[in-house]
Amino acid sequence: MRTAVLVIAILLAHAALLAYSATTHSPTIDEPGHLVAGLVHWEFGRFDVYKVNPPLVHYIAALPVIAAGYEADWSEFYDHPGARPEFSMGSAFIRANGERAIWLFTLARWACIPFSLVGGLFCFLWSRELWSSDLAGLVSLTLWCFEPNILAHGELITCDCAAASFGLGAGYYFWRWLRIPTWSRATTAGLTLGLALLTKTVWIILFGLWPVLWLFWRATFRFQISNLESSPQPSPPATHHLPLSSFAQLAALLLLGLYLLNVGYVFDGTFTRLKDYTFISNALTAKEERRTPGNRFADSWLGQLPVPLPKPFVEGIDVQKSDFEGMHANYLRGEWRSGRGWWYYYLYGLAVKTPHGTQFLLLMAIVLMILRSDKHSHAHGLQPVGVRDIVMLLTPAVAVLVLVSAEHRMNAHVRYVLPVLGFLFVFIGSVAVTRSASSQSRVHITPG
Repeated sequence: MRTAVLVIAILLAHAALLAYSATTHSPTIDEPGHLVAGLVHWEFGRFDVYKVNPPLVHYIAALPVIAAGYEADWSEFYDHPGARPEFSMGSAFIRANGERAIWLFTLARWACIPFSLVGGLFCFLWSRELWSSDLAGLVSLTLWCFEPNILAHGELITCDCAAASFGLGAGYYFWRWLRIPTWSRATTAGLTLGLALLTKTVWIILFGLWPVLWLFWRATFRFQISNLESSPQPSPPATHHLPLSSFAQLAALLLLGLYLLNVGYVFDGTFTRLKDYTFISNALTAKEERRTPGNRFADSWLGQLPVPLPKPFVEGIDVQKSDFEGMHANYLRGEWRSGRGWWYYYLYGLAVKTPHGTQFLLLMAIVLMILRSDKHSHAHGLQPVGVRDIVMLLTPAVAVLVLVSAEHRMNAHVRYVLPVLGFLFVFIGSVAVTRSASSQSRVHITPG
């Protein structure tokens, strides 16, 4: 009961900070476009405004604005391959609504606060369950709720905080399904996967990453069992289904996530043949001239394949890729570079934009994990937490960091790696676990 009260109190403090910030800070350069995109989704059922981001946050942000009423000006809309009309449309929205636009932005921001609250709750749940400690959960929750980067983006009508929240939630429920693969857990993992996909296109990587992690989990199962059998202290049993049953559940949860993604787009252009797309990125046109429309698959057998994704979702990935391919002025530590940046830019950005206290706790968590991995720790009655559990926790964060860092032609916006933070906060929760025999929360890192 006391833990529940603390969780509620921390979340309420977080919500209050976000609500206050939402009323005092002027709109960022991106927010008018995000809000207008949501209005277009609801009013016209179209997704060709701000298509580089999926529509979930747009949907939610626009609801209170529609309820409050607004002046519409769609005169700035235009459409062609690679079009980005959201910025001029956002400016037109502000002009049409005048000073009242500030109030409308505040309403839209308040509507997005629950995205950050959900992220904090996922931090608490995963950390508490992983480390078998309420205190660990509270540490992770507190880190999320008072992290400057989360506070900065949690107040905005943008997709980064929501992506961090639902990406973390998808990872949590996938891990829970791996531990006990039931159909109900597979359903929950599939639903959160769909929500993550509807916040940010970066989570498309989970369709490739999760099957690999599933294979890794199953490959290490027998080693995990033999390790636990040698332990003098019994551990909670893990359900081990037959490979066929587990594979069927994996396929079902991936299909459910894909289905929910398409539902969010109202199946707009789903199963469009690959050759019928008009791309603009060099990667998908195979042309040297930047932003020249084309399709490298038009004359190949691949072009005949239907794409089971919403057409605006695929086009958004193409437009984003084209943006990354451009000649950008990149800046880091007093040095300007044009057309190329630094592979370590986002690592450096996280290092200078996260509090030193958080960095110290991360270092402490790493050291404690190493110390707890000694072979004699079972004698202390420590509960096993397998290395593969840590792999499931940290691999999505590493994948996002590597993917974003690989786009070194454009170094900008540390918010691109905001999803990394939630996974790190769950990992840091281990610092709350002690070796005391009287403690209710004891952890040991095993090789499995």
